[in-house]
Amino acid sequence: MKSALWEIEAFDYHAAGEPFRIVPELPFVIDGTTVLERRENARTGDANKIRKLLVNEPRGHADMYGGFIVPPNDTGAHFGALFWHREGFSTVCGHGTMALGTWAVRSGLVRAPDDGDTDVVIDIPSGRVTARVTMSEGMVAEVAFHNVPSYVVARDVEVKTADFGRLRVDLAWSGALYASLPAAQAGLEVTPSNLAKIVAAGHQVVAGLEEHPAVNHLADSRLSGIFGTIFHEPVKDSGPGLAQRNVSVFADGQVDRSPSGSGTAARVALLSDSGELAEGEVLEHYSMIDSRFAARVVDQIHGPGGGLVVEVSGRAFPVGEGKFTLDANDELGLGFVLR
Repeated sequence: MKSALWEIEAFDYHAAGEPFRIVPELPFVIDGTTVLERRENARTGDANKIRKLLVNEPRGHADMYGGFIVPPNDTGAHFGALFWHREGFSTVCGHGTMALGTWAVRSGLVRAPDDGDTDVVIDIPSGRVTARVTMSEGMVAEVAFHNVPSYVVARDVEVKTADFGRLRVDLAWSGALYASLPAAQAGLEVTPSNLAKIVAAGHQVVAGLEEHPAVNHLADSRLSGIFGTIFHEPVKDSGPGLAQRNVSVFADGQVDRSPSGSGTAARVALLSDSGELAEGEVLEHYSMIDSRFAARVVDQIHGPGGGLVVEVSGRAFPVGEGKFTLDANDELGLGFVLR
């Protein structure tokens, strides 16, 4: 009888409803001296095969998300992370950063007091992020991550779509590039009943922007391209302060169940730039399933590579752990995605 080709230990979390599968150790080392280099090298070979194994059915599903723990760029971070989804490897993942911070403290990888804040510093392909984990009586009460600097890339860009007419979007960088527009502009509301139309609109927006010069990252071509489309709308009767509901369609039509961590940072950059989010004000950001993140600007970095440092806070919870295997006799191999 042949043995399993791989046995992969994983810890499953969710942040505001969005899944995140953490793989602390791979059976091999991904080459590279930085996390960004490791991302490039992970796109082919065994790392990409394991990504497919963990994303695809029957071990995953079409909207699965996760990450590999890898060495950091230097001793200034606790570890590095390669984020992955159905289409490949992303450059940033806010909800994943929340999950990783929570996991690092809960697992004992990063020691934390029973009460107070502990910073978990993580190198990711687009830079360095920090998950600040708040403990209360030995339990994780909240996690807030400081994202890479976020900034507005372009305003009022026209996009031609086949089914939704001419749309106008704003582009913002928050570790990945997001296109953002009011859902009503496409004749939609951010509700589960509109999910198929929202996914179609997201696909068409990304396709329409593919050749636009604004999607090219000025400093590093490896970071170029539109990652996702954010459809947003105001939250009615939300009381004082700014509250919005959004849905992010990213990668190959995946839908973020959370308000999107990095997407929320992109929204804060746009809202701060327009004056809709006043200095010191908090954005209450809701998802399609009504889960919530809160976000605010905590710093501003001037000069090249600068922008707004946005803090996004929420909670992440473990949902399971175990080992995933690929048997040499399994005719389905790395699995499949039905939709």
